[in-house]
Amino acid sequence: MGRRFNRFSSSLIVFCGGTMLAALPASAGDMPPNFAPDSGTGWVSRGQDFLPPPSGPGPVRADPKRPRISNDDLRAGTGQPTRAIADLSNAILQPWARQELKKRNDLVLSGNYAATPKERCWPIGVPGFLLYPVQPVYFVQTPKEVVLMWAEDHQVRHIYLDVPHSPHVAPSWFGESVGHYEGDTLVVDTIGLNTRTFIDSFLTPHTDKLHVVERFRIVDGGKEMEVQVHVEDPGAFTTPWNGLQRYRRVDEKGKATDVRQMGGPMEEMACAENNGDHFDQGLDAIPTALKFDF
Repeated sequence: MGRRFNRFSSSLIVFCGGTMLAALPASAGDMPPNFAPDSGTGWVSRGQDFLPPPSGPGPVRADPKRPRISNDDLRAGTGQPTRAIADLSNAILQPWARQELKKRNDLVLSGNYAATPKERCWPIGVPGFLLYPVQPVYFVQTPKEVVLMWAEDHQVRHIYLDVPHSPHVAPSWFGESVGHYEGDTLVVDTIGLNTRTFIDSFLTPHTDKLHVVERFRIVDGGKEMEVQVHVEDPGAFTTPWNGLQRYRRVDEKGKATDVRQMGGPMEEMACAENNGDHFDQGLDAIPTALKFDF
């Protein structure tokens, strides 16, 4: 990413037995007035797809003729889970992007195993970071930086506060994110995303012109968080569009009401298991050593 210097020096993250216990600011007086909850609070996404905005162009959604059957439906006894099929009629798609989505749809419909990048432990970039399911996201905040960490595989985004973008941003998995507060809302502006990432779980592609603005806000008396997403990419989309994501707040594992509401302090968790490309799904496998190092 563009900012290679370490701006985490004003905080201390303490790990004990694989658990993150605290994030300690250098000085409480230096903290911004609207900082995120403590690092022991997790936030679990309400879905793997963006919700549409109240009006105007919105994100790619599932084909209404082939609705997704989720693991929740399986647990409820109402169906066998299926992969999502993208609705190709969405007017935001440039022709080439629609064709790429059709290839993905055809792969799913052919019965082949079509995993998403996050299921292969690959980062899905921004705004895809908002669609990580099941495991919670944690916020660690210092006076100069907000760090977002997804519990599974500990994938990390750095948001640098009250600074401009770098003059020259090298493309990276999560790009360069800069942010500021507007009242109770954290506004995050991200550029510099490499083209190996995807917009969503349908594998909607993008170009190096991708520009994303997210607005994080705590709602419902602190029980939920809402994120408004604005996406611009004239190389992949015919128009800017908006989407929404909602998160549930989860604090203690023992009080969770369903299996997705994992919470409490972050635990060490590995994602890179069984990383061979056994199903020839078109995604590069994670590099694997062919001999012992010692």
